[in-house]
Amino acid sequence: MASAVLKVAVAGLSRCSRLTLMRAHSTTTPLHQGVPGSLWKIGRLNHIAIAVPDMEKATALYRDVLGATVSAKVPLPEHGVYTVFVELGNTKLELLHPLGEKSPIAGFLQKNKSGGMHHICIEVDDINAAIVDLKAKNIRTLSAEPRIGAHGKPVMFLHPKDCDGVLVELEEA
Repeated sequence: MASAVLKVAVAGLSRCSRLTLMRAHSTTTPLHQGVPGSLWKIGRLNHIAIAVPDMEKATALYRDVLGATVSAKVPLPEHGVYTVFVELGNTKLELLHPLGEKSPIAGFLQKNKSGGMHHICIEVDDINAAIVDLKAKNIRTLSAEPRIGAHGKPVMFLHPKDCDGVLVELEEA
């Protein structure tokens, strides 16, 4: 009934008015109409990770010069890194420094002597569902299974070649 009333109302409008009304109506229709609902949801940006050649110097920059709250340096041997988190209010920076000779950050710093952005971390509500869905969409992961990350939650890294050149870490919220 409402559809018929809308058609009659639209028929009496000028072409310009009809286009405006159609645009206004179409913006209320979900963009994913006809696509099955996802079993997982993407969340907020959790952190941006920065590889640093000198952890003490980088920590001092954010704490002493910029006035941010920073965490203690924490070793994560299973990931081959030391981490320091810089609190920014709405997100965090994760400072990464190599731990051990096989650290992926050591290789990154060999190519980028001054350091630089290493990855972004995005929260998801169900990491296992996200991994299954993303693999079905031909997004490669860097490990077979999620591992426990710096926040004590499951994480998975997505291949940068499948993510527009960005190393993306998913973390279960």
